[in-house]
Amino acid sequence: MKIFPLFLVLFGFWITSWAEKPNIVFFFTDDQTSSALGCYGHPLAKTPNIDRLAEAGTRFENAFVSQSICWVSRTTILTGLTGRSYGVPGNHDMAKPEAVEKLYVDYLRDAGYRTGFAGKWHAKMPKGWKAQDHFDEFHPIGRNPFYKKQEDGTLRHETELIVDRGIEFIENQPKNKPFAMNMWFNACHAEDGDRRPGIGHFPWPRAMDGMYEADEIAPPRLNDPEIFENQPDFLKTTINRERFFWRWNTDKRYRTNMRAYLRMVSGIDNAIGRFLKALEVQGLAENTIIVYTADNGYHMGNRGFAGKWSHYEESLRVPMVVYDPRVKGKARGQIRQESVLNLDLPSTFLSWAGVEIPKRYQGKTFAKLISDSKSSPWRKYTFHEHFAVRHRIPAFEGMRGNRFKYVRYVDEKNYEFLHDLKSDPDELTNLVSNPQYSNTLKQMRGLTDQRVNELGGPLSPMKQPLSKSTDPHPVSAAKVANRPGTDGFASLIVPGNRIRNWSGDSKYWSKKDGVLIGKTDGTLKMNRFITWKAGTVRNFDLRVKVRVTEGGNSGIQYRGTSRPDTGLDVVTGYQCDVVANQSKYNGMLYEERGRRILSHTGEKVIVDHDGLPWVVGNFAVKEFKPGEWHEYRVLVEGNRHRHWIDAHPTADLVDLHKEGRTMEGVLAMQVHKGPPMTVEFKEMRIKHLPDDLPILQVKDHPIPKGSLGVRPQGKLPKNWEPPVYNIR
Repeated sequence: MKIFPLFLVLFGFWITSWAEKPNIVFFFTDDQTSSALGCYGHPLAKTPNIDRLAEAGTRFENAFVSQSICWVSRTTILTGLTGRSYGVPGNHDMAKPEAVEKLYVDYLRDAGYRTGFAGKWHAKMPKGWKAQDHFDEFHPIGRNPFYKKQEDGTLRHETELIVDRGIEFIENQPKNKPFAMNMWFNACHAEDGDRRPGIGHFPWPRAMDGMYEADEIAPPRLNDPEIFENQPDFLKTTINRERFFWRWNTDKRYRTNMRAYLRMVSGIDNAIGRFLKALEVQGLAENTIIVYTADNGYHMGNRGFAGKWSHYEESLRVPMVVYDPRVKGKARGQIRQESVLNLDLPSTFLSWAGVEIPKRYQGKTFAKLISDSKSSPWRKYTFHEHFAVRHRIPAFEGMRGNRFKYVRYVDEKNYEFLHDLKSDPDELTNLVSNPQYSNTLKQMRGLTDQRVNELGGPLSPMKQPLSKSTDPHPVSAAKVANRPGTDGFASLIVPGNRIRNWSGDSKYWSKKDGVLIGKTDGTLKMNRFITWKAGTVRNFDLRVKVRVTEGGNSGIQYRGTSRPDTGLDVVTGYQCDVVANQSKYNGMLYEERGRRILSHTGEKVIVDHDGLPWVVGNFAVKEFKPGEWHEYRVLVEGNRHRHWIDAHPTADLVDLHKEGRTMEGVLAMQVHKGPPMTVEFKEMRIKHLPDDLPILQVKDHPIPKGSLGVRPQGKLPKNWEPPVYNIR
């Protein structure tokens, strides 16, 4: 008899707690593969806050997007419709007015919710449509740049700003009113216009400086070149391959970018931690559901690809972590295997709010999968497609089941893939031509046909042929950065007064009439640089006209390394010096913050295996008047570096020092600390040479016995004499 009243009390409490409308917080990242999180098994990723949400909530092992591209994924969530269904016929990228008349947040507002948004919007809406009309608080915050200058002159990362707006939103939240706050990050999207590895390409919140620097970065798991070679030709020449050369194609670039990418992820996690603390301070944590997912996956060098846009798991798979503080018992900390979609999110949001799900919605709520650890009836197949940027990205459609995945590339004569995900989870084998799977192929074709018809029918024929983004085997990794002319040279400085494709402090750098100008007033305490953002340089032939004022000191930095730990516009590495009044330094080869002077002007040098430079020949040293235009030339082929001024040789160096030399890096121009000066650059042209030029060995260029060591930089003892080769 005593048990029954207690049961009523407990049951009454359960009814009350679940009857109260929960708050909903939606964290949405960009270009994030699920594998880049600690809770999904990444061995290095430091994501303690997201991991704790997974430990106490639900982590979906099989979460996917219906279309792997930014704006379609976003609009799918906002509308509850696939891209094929919400898009305008003949222009599927653009949403139909009737599809976006009422978003999921509008249904929440009708149910009494206060709604907020901060971050990346990037949904393609009809003319005259305004996103701010659908939210109580709307704060669009884009990238380009990620670092935003604040009123006090400091820089703040967009990840931090987005969460700042989220915290302000809940601090102003009225009591006894539910809320839905959307924080949609631009991270971990690359700065596509900035292809400098690391902080240029994947800028991280500066609080993450130094993270992962000492960690060993493993290569892409699917990096066997044969995997790429087995792709059909139309995938070998697509944007996935072009951007591979932007980001991942060399070991150094891969490691640098991977560390930067992980810092962006940790930056998101750190910002989420701030928000969760704010929730607790406001007394809102116990009734706030947290959702964390991404708009699409990311190849990250796997298969020789970069970006998303493909039918492979790396592109379609995303993280999905949901924490509902109301869930108790075995449902806490569970890992679900059911296949859920971004398409399911609006239905799930509405079901949590007790709102009837519109009949037009094409997803289904997975709220029960969160609240109950038991198995429930669920879909057996998910539909996936891609038709955005159709002239550059091959369009496909198909079905994914628990075991088999089928897709067809509709503009490539319905080229088909069939993968057995059980025996071949990496999708390395195409089973279309295997007679043992003919029935499976037929079945998957039929399921795809059925779903296509349900969603509005086949795509209309493409009006133009697929445009290749790159050659199947580019001769140069950097060649895709800028298109050369008929002579093989590409211009790096465009006409006009606007600085494009270069990054530097406007305090020191400007542009007028197509001339890049560096100017100091004598107060500069550290060398500063303006860096070419459109790519890196490896093997190349650079021509540029330079004019420097009397007493000026500058340089052409190449194969350099950005040093954000020292300053955002600081670069180390090889340098062709530009020194107005000192002929022994003008045109020499110097290594900034490294081995320093490698070759004085007029010296032919070989750097031995220990990093010691030896003079093995000489050129005449000429003077070049300051205040006049002179053409500088830098030719780098493998480990041989040559400099000229007005066609006169000034340096010729072979670098045999494996540990010290760099084979690829950024291109930059320098202004030097010291007296006031002005340096100008114009008519800058570059020809990218093949990546695989031979590396010279000591047998090819032996160091003659008796060669003298290069005079080092700095003040030396009066009795200093150069070392002599083989007499050491």
